[in-house]
Amino acid sequence: MPKLIVVENPESWQFRLEDVEVITPANYIAGEHYQQTKGLKVLNLCKSYQYQSYGYYVSLLAEARHHKVLPGVTTIQDFRFPSILREDSQDFDNLIQQSFKNETGDRVEFNIYFGITQVETLNKLAKQLFQYIQAPSLRAVFGKRNKWILQSIKPLSIGEVPEADRVLLQRGLEQYLQRKREYRPDKKKYDLAILVNPKEPNPPSDEKAIQRFIKAADQVGLYAELITKNDLDKLVQFDALFIRETTFVNHHTFRFAKKAQSLGLTVIDDPESILKCTNKVYLYELLNANKILTPKSFVLSKENYKKLPEKLSFPFILKQPDGAFSKGVHKISSAAEFKEVTSMMFKDSDLIIAQEYLPTPFDWRVGVLDGKPLYVCKYFMATEHWQIVNWNAQESSREGSVESISVDQAPAGLIRTALKATSLIGDSLYGVDMKEVDGKFYVIEINDNPNIDAGIEDKILKDKLYSTIMEVFLNKIKVDR
Repeated sequence: MPKLIVVENPESWQFRLEDVEVITPANYIAGEHYQQTKGLKVLNLCKSYQYQSYGYYVSLLAEARHHKVLPGVTTIQDFRFPSILREDSQDFDNLIQQSFKNETGDRVEFNIYFGITQVETLNKLAKQLFQYIQAPSLRAVFGKRNKWILQSIKPLSIGEVPEADRVLLQRGLEQYLQRKREYRPDKKKYDLAILVNPKEPNPPSDEKAIQRFIKAADQVGLYAELITKNDLDKLVQFDALFIRETTFVNHHTFRFAKKAQSLGLTVIDDPESILKCTNKVYLYELLNANKILTPKSFVLSKENYKKLPEKLSFPFILKQPDGAFSKGVHKISSAAEFKEVTSMMFKDSDLIIAQEYLPTPFDWRVGVLDGKPLYVCKYFMATEHWQIVNWNAQESSREGSVESISVDQAPAGLIRTALKATSLIGDSLYGVDMKEVDGKFYVIEINDNPNIDAGIEDKILKDKLYSTIMEVFLNKIKVDR
């Protein structure tokens, strides 16, 4: 990907970099070549990022041109709300305390250049701050009261970089650009990041499936690289992001999706799909408003939940709004159990979902990608259990069996319902869970991050399933360019 460094005085910088062009902000803003070229990576090193300054307009126009720019306009705007940035820093509070454990004073100020700083012992913290707040240069101030806290952080323009730090800035910039894979085959036009969590006990794709995704990416002309939650700063180097880690809104997976989208990457799961699918309250309202058949359901609050037994007979189901993998779901068989479970669930959420219990030997799932059916599975209930996963059982007998069938052999009503339901969310990758009762298909939920495991969801299509997903990525990247 061609790289641009935008700086007021290009002649004063001697970058030892290949495939990098150093230009002025005026040239970038007015140059027809830069207006028309897609897929550029832009590092904005202007003297100021103030509103309506050259630096501001470089980032603004870069985003309008679908260039990948650092810092982005969203990052520049975020600095207007320092309280939000300070709240984000609580995600790595342990690292903050560890970094300053030997500090004798009560205030520390330091500059960060592409994730590195002058003090070696602070480089781990500097990298973390750069991942959260992606600007080329930052000035961070920490203070100690009862414990160390981030007091302020702001972008540092080139004009504010001390002369003694210019060598460090240049080194950080060169390292940042050069860490791109030197061994990348030239035939690969686009780069795909696959977000995984090696320590996740129940990931949406097992290791074999991940390797098949990587192989399929290679075959369609994508270079795929695995990344983890510690690699937020690397997103600017990619053209697309594939999240294969369980998603939540209040979670790094959502931040990755938002950041990738802001950089112009093709993203699955996109943040809108995560936001909509991970909350069952939203799904309940959406499906009912669009007259899609669901089990009889009610949204419960602390004010109205006591009246539920008048509307639903025992047993019924209570669901946590953001539960995943059959967790946060309870079958309620008595008034005493209802009182106990609601008391527990209301500690975590002001709203919960109550749903009619529809006993079936299996749940249907239809995988949908880009508005088309991808796979169909029957997930049978775990042994002597009412769910497909029994988290209280031994691991060897925790899950029920799975039967995969070809899409063209699946009931037409099943496919039709799945496509109608997912069209309300978007055109990403979804798994629609349904129950079949008397020939009718009831949507239980729509998953934004459906399982694709080797030997299960891919049993019918085999390698074709993985290549289909990679081809969708490739086509979406080309459209976005």
